[in-house]
Amino acid sequence: MAFVAFLIKRLLQAALVMFVISLIGFSIQDNLGDPLRELVGQSVSEAEREALRDEMGLNDPFFVQYWRFLGNAVQGDLGDSYFFKRPALEVIADKFPATLDLVVGATIIIVLVSIPMGCYCAIRPKDWLARGVMGASIVGISIPVFLTAIFLIYVFSVNLGWLASFGRGEDLVEIAPGWETGFLTWGGISHLILPSVALSSIMLPLFIRLIRSEMMEILEQDYIKFAWAKGLGAKRVWFLHAFKNTLLPVITVGGVQIGTMLAYTILTESVFQWPGLGFMFIEAVNRVDTPLIIAYIIVVGLIFVVTNTVVDLIYTLVNPTVRLVGKQT
Repeated sequence: MAFVAFLIKRLLQAALVMFVISLIGFSIQDNLGDPLRELVGQSVSEAEREALRDEMGLNDPFFVQYWRFLGNAVQGDLGDSYFFKRPALEVIADKFPATLDLVVGATIIIVLVSIPMGCYCAIRPKDWLARGVMGASIVGISIPVFLTAIFLIYVFSVNLGWLASFGRGEDLVEIAPGWETGFLTWGGISHLILPSVALSSIMLPLFIRLIRSEMMEILEQDYIKFAWAKGLGAKRVWFLHAFKNTLLPVITVGGVQIGTMLAYTILTESVFQWPGLGFMFIEAVNRVDTPLIIAYIIVVGLIFVVTNTVVDLIYTLVNPTVRLVGKQT
């Protein structure tokens, strides 16, 4: 019953959040410019423009337009892209695998680097390497992701010529109809490395510092001191007792930040000309493709909502004492 109550509560919250996101996303369309400018050009007369606006429903009152949009949205129709002449969700589905490759690559780098570095800095806080990592993390947080991307391209692509500087390459493998990935070939991986490192650079220092601070706090707890008094081995105390209890706040932040990386892909994809959602969004803004812009905002918002719900479920796997209803035994 607790699980059912949790799901009902989360679904109601998700519906409310998605309603607010859709309302905000739809309300900004009038501030983006006139979509007819890109659709018909300058040669069409003002009378023809007004007739076309009436036909498209752009002259209707705001709430009439929004109600019509909401009715279509609950049926899975977020409108047709003005530029691509296709349903906006289809365009997003075509671009999503590229962005997912980028986010997965950045997540792998964050996990593989932040966990050992964070644990080491917590266990040996006065060591020269730990001090160096913490100093570098401050620098990493301060540098914008687009500067990191440009620096990586200059060093590893322009000067050394080791890695590709733009695009996904042609060595992609189709793992499902319409779903291609670059993880299964060296050509695809060589195009993924630089943008993945650039995307991870803004989150990596945060996770290193978070793991370090949480684990240092846990290492001072009484049950850890009792474990040492029992004569348990260092690795057992560090990784079974201390690190396991460090995971809960890390998962809390991690779930949100992984969703946030979708927003950071806008800068990364723009620098690397990566054909994903972020690059598509920038082009849609330039073209005043309002259906595609609104669809992007709603899809990204949905990803945030789903991610947060999944994080809440993972709580119970990491710490069974956390109930689904949010209370602790």
